[in-house]
Amino acid sequence: MIAPTLRVLALTTLLRTRILPVDGRVLARPGQKVSPADVIAEAVVGQKHIILDIASELGIPAAKADALLKVKRGQKISKGEALGESGGIFGREALSPLEGWVVATGGGKVVLETGGAPLSIRAGLGGVVTQVVENRGVTIRASGALVQGAWGNGKIDSGILASLIESPDDTLEPARLDVSQRGSMILGGHVSELKVLQNAAELLVRGLILSSLSPNLVSAAYQAPYPILLLEGFGKRPMGAQAYKLLTTNLKREVSLNAEVSNRMKGTRPEVFITLPVTQEPPEPRDVETFAPGQTVRICWLARPAQIGMLTQLQLESPPFPGDFSASSVRISGTSAQVRLESGEMVLAPLSNLETLG
Repeated sequence: MIAPTLRVLALTTLLRTRILPVDGRVLARPGQKVSPADVIAEAVVGQKHIILDIASELGIPAAKADALLKVKRGQKISKGEALGESGGIFGREALSPLEGWVVATGGGKVVLETGGAPLSIRAGLGGVVTQVVENRGVTIRASGALVQGAWGNGKIDSGILASLIESPDDTLEPARLDVSQRGSMILGGHVSELKVLQNAAELLVRGLILSSLSPNLVSAAYQAPYPILLLEGFGKRPMGAQAYKLLTTNLKREVSLNAEVSNRMKGTRPEVFITLPVTQEPPEPRDVETFAPGQTVRICWLARPAQIGMLTQLQLESPPFPGDFSASSVRISGTSAQVRLESGEMVLAPLSNLETLG
């Protein structure tokens, strides 16, 4: 069975593609070094398209109008600029009613693209551009530390990592946020109060990396002007030991936080990446993992949130459900696994509630 994998890696090599939603202009080139804040592509979105009948404006047949056009595809046009001219003593001009771009011509007509809002895509992490996707974006290769999470609010930014967490089961209180964290990327524990998110916005923080969040704050988290990543998800959950150790040992480094929405079909997760200097490029993580004895796994079950152990055996027997692994006689059909927790305790867990770490 293919295993969902949560990456918590002290040193790895990544390939990340940054793509515009529509065609635009790519500003980076292959081999170029980029930093997280560098704009690598830009476009205009939300445009309107207007068909201008140049032949009618000039009072001539459509078949003759194309030869009299003064513009071509891809040309930027100002309001009032001549699009076509019939010539002669009593010649006529067809003027553009709006500013825009010529996207098509033919049949005595000009299609003008106008309006819209500018959109810029930033690199999101420090690395080297390895490939350019024509008119859309780039692929970036980078080496460093990677920590993936369970949920993100869809935003992206980078900043210097500052810690407001003292233990994996810590709670981030509003009073702990002060001016000393202004403009920082904050590492914190569980958040249960809206005031934390509001204070973070007032301090212009670059992002929040949290262990967990109260479910009633989901809407506010989506509306926050900065990225929010939950390493463990919703409800009061402690931060995983591996993620806690890796992040707290990289304080005061610049980190890239991509809080993209998790999508198992695409294989994407929200993640924190810390670019690190290397003398030799580390290997890339495997694309696909299957469950096998000897793997380090993480339990995704409310009864044992974020507990980590070693998979010792695969079997067809299913554990009790719902509740704790040994508290109910209700069972479901499916493959399960014996897992030895870090405490030494042996538990039986369904594979659907496990993910590999690596």
